[in-house]
Amino acid sequence: MFRLLRTLILVMFAFVAGMLYERQGRQETCEAGGGLWIEDICLASEMINE
Repeated sequence: MFRLLRTLILVMFAFVAGMLYERQGRQETCEAGGGLWIEDICLASEMINE
């Protein structure tokens, strides 16, 4: 039973770590393209200038 619980905890930890890594990558891509990152939404430079 302990092995199952340990496996579930490790899978949940890996999932959360992957989500955080993905979010950071999207933010860096947005900023590198000249966009503005606001509350997990990338506003492209074309949208900001209008």
